[in-house]
Amino acid sequence: MELKPSLSQKLVQGLQITPQLQHAIKLLQMNRLEMIDQINQEFQENPTLEEVPGSAMEASGEAERILADQSTDVRTQTEEQGSGTRDGEVDWSQYLERSSGDPARSTGSSGMDELPPIETNLTAGSSLEEHLEWQLQMQFCTDAERQAASVIIRSLDDRGWLAAPLEEICAEHGLDLEDAESALLIVQGLDPLGCGTRNLEDCLLVQVKTLYPQDPNFPKIIQEHLGDLERRNYQGIAKALGIDKVDVEEYHKMIRMLEPWPARNYSSGETQYISPDVYVYKTGDEWQIVQNEDGMPKLKISGYYQKVLQGKDSTREERDYIKERLNSATFLLDSIYRRQNTINKVVRAILARQQGFFEHGADHLRPMVLRDVADEVGAHESTVSRVTAGKYLQCPQGIFELKYFFNNGVNAVSGEQVAAEAVKLRIKKLIQSENHAKPYSDEDIVKMLKKENIDIARRTVAKYREAMGIFPASRRKGG
Repeated sequence: MELKPSLSQKLVQGLQITPQLQHAIKLLQMNRLEMIDQINQEFQENPTLEEVPGSAMEASGEAERILADQSTDVRTQTEEQGSGTRDGEVDWSQYLERSSGDPARSTGSSGMDELPPIETNLTAGSSLEEHLEWQLQMQFCTDAERQAASVIIRSLDDRGWLAAPLEEICAEHGLDLEDAESALLIVQGLDPLGCGTRNLEDCLLVQVKTLYPQDPNFPKIIQEHLGDLERRNYQGIAKALGIDKVDVEEYHKMIRMLEPWPARNYSSGETQYISPDVYVYKTGDEWQIVQNEDGMPKLKISGYYQKVLQGKDSTREERDYIKERLNSATFLLDSIYRRQNTINKVVRAILARQQGFFEHGADHLRPMVLRDVADEVGAHESTVSRVTAGKYLQCPQGIFELKYFFNNGVNAVSGEQVAAEAVKLRIKKLIQSENHAKPYSDEDIVKMLKKENIDIARRTVAKYREAMGIFPASRRKGG
């Protein structure tokens, strides 16, 4: 058979993470205060955005609307109003004419008069270890893999990279290498991507393989041409890969948007001031969800630029610039809506599954993992993880981080499951009520919990007790 080179075309369907989509994901991860800063920055830099008159005074009143009823889908309206488009481009002249001065297409603003005491809003910032351990609890894996993954998480350096070779970690902690290798893949797939990698190349490679799984060139650039990228040798890379130079430049832009140090955005545990992102309260027999938009500028697209686009005095360069700024403004408003809508869906799913908690307290928490909510809202588990990390909910029971409501179950004697957080609370209450002259041992607690339909091992009681900072019985005696 004769072999000779030939050209062929092949259609491959895959997800491409554009810079805009990456920006939208970052917006989704932001808490309320970070979001306000981002909106203010865009407002200052983008002349096509303007603040709705009087909106600054609206931020201090009673909560005026519930997101599900009052939010307007910016993207849908853009499609409906942007008729006469060409090549997927919005006809901005027509769009501005139809939406000029319409506050419904802007960012919203609402607030709550009654805020909790300041001491309830102080919290230690979430560390990378805590964030990864929380996700690990909800991974489907063997006990040995979970144990190894926990050791790996504790072995990360301040960049999020693995501080020692995996073989050394296994030898030091008595881990099976095969279990540890499987656990390492689990850790590297957690949010943020790239944790548990060995170096810069490894870190970037994990990210591109996850974000761009169908792209064969990206891994090659990371593995073989990082040095060429640093020297801006685009032509050399293009020749080696058989692609255009402009494509290499685009790859370089996308690489610069990756995170070389996954631990960068996680705190070392210093105290931070928190402000609730969402309020959940009951009106009559109905539970209401209101997002805290106090202080968030209420923006809309400026109608002034309709005249500029239609005017004969403006140059083509000016019109192109305005269109680019209008696209950026619309993308921001659309991203804000999508972010608020996703948060609302996730909180509504939490409320539906954990209504016992909102009615009666932590004793009534139910087991719930990321997959439960992801399936219900039609999102990926990683999206739910981003939504719940670093965002807080205020309800009659107090202020809680959204990820507080996610926890594995502990088997009940009857065959059902009880939320691990509820079991921890029950252990704490038992210890608080004990006779200090004769404190309960972990085995005593196991027996008492079994009478309450909770089937738990002694070592699990010890683990929960230690996680709550409670000493063993021998050290509690007489206290």
